[in-house]
Amino acid sequence: MTDKKEKVIQGLVIALITIAVGTVLIMMSNANPAEAYANFFKGIFGNLNGFCEVFVKATPLIFTGLGCAVAFRTGFFNIGAEGQFYVGALTASMVALNIQGAAGIVLALAAGFLAGGVWALIAAVFKAKLGISEIIVTIMLNYIAINLVGIAVRTFLMDPAGSVPQSAKFDSSVWLPQLLPPTRLHAGFILALVSVAVVWFLLEKTTVGYEIKVVGFNKRAAACNGISVMKNIVISAFLSGGLAGMAGVVEVLAIQKKLLEGISSNCGYTAVLIALMAGNHPVGVIVASVAMAAMQVGANTMQRQLGVPSAIVDILIGLVVLLILAKGLIRRKKVKNA
Repeated sequence: MTDKKEKVIQGLVIALITIAVGTVLIMMSNANPAEAYANFFKGIFGNLNGFCEVFVKATPLIFTGLGCAVAFRTGFFNIGAEGQFYVGALTASMVALNIQGAAGIVLALAAGFLAGGVWALIAAVFKAKLGISEIIVTIMLNYIAINLVGIAVRTFLMDPAGSVPQSAKFDSSVWLPQLLPPTRLHAGFILALVSVAVVWFLLEKTTVGYEIKVVGFNKRAAACNGISVMKNIVISAFLSGGLAGMAGVVEVLAIQKKLLEGISSNCGYTAVLIALMAGNHPVGVIVASVAMAAMQVGANTMQRQLGVPSAIVDILIGLVVLLILAKGLIRRKKVKNA
């Protein structure tokens, strides 16, 4: 059996298992599975607004998932996309509140990318210089970033005209334009696709990308061949954090149009699952992000129409990730026994 055919069969098996488990969970919710699935797909394809909402929800997942995928390529386990998201959103908000027009948009995007990248570099330096696990550092930095935003919206960025912990609304000149009014689909989705194309080119067609992949495969072999492990970890960490920061920028400039707490909806943590489902491939990140967003939109419709808990989607996503990991473990065992 060819490797391509084997992957297709494995994918079908995972899909069938997921559908079977989903059906059981729906029945446990005292709902008709056929009716539930009908509402699920109606929520996604039933109207233009629902269809576009899939891409709206997929946009931050593409940015953060792409960031995690880049970091994972070098063996740098960035679990800090959530914190980098918040830092990017905070920095972009500070720019958007003070600079208007196209210049404000460009500077907010640049500032958010740089802030997220620098936030990830902290963990990279701790790992390279002190040997401290980047997993621990990035998780701790998540809490710091989230609480920094909490302090900001209660103090120096709080809307002086209100009493709610959030910033003032940005001037409309710094909002990212909508692509299909009156839907919420915005130009951030185009930026996400461009980012995927740039990262794919960087990883597949440049010397930098080659070195990043070599470091990820075998750090000792990379060092013996004159490839700087430290340099490539720093590059991948900065790029990873910058992409996650961009997710925060797009969220505040296109969706919320202000800074507030809980702005990420945990998409920074979901990014780890996206990267795993995509096999750390940039194009796979788009597919995984859109699929996950579609599941969320469809599940929300099921919940509204039939009372089926949308949490079922979270269970199924976890199941899919476990099955993908199990598939990888089985493949490694086959190679070892061959």
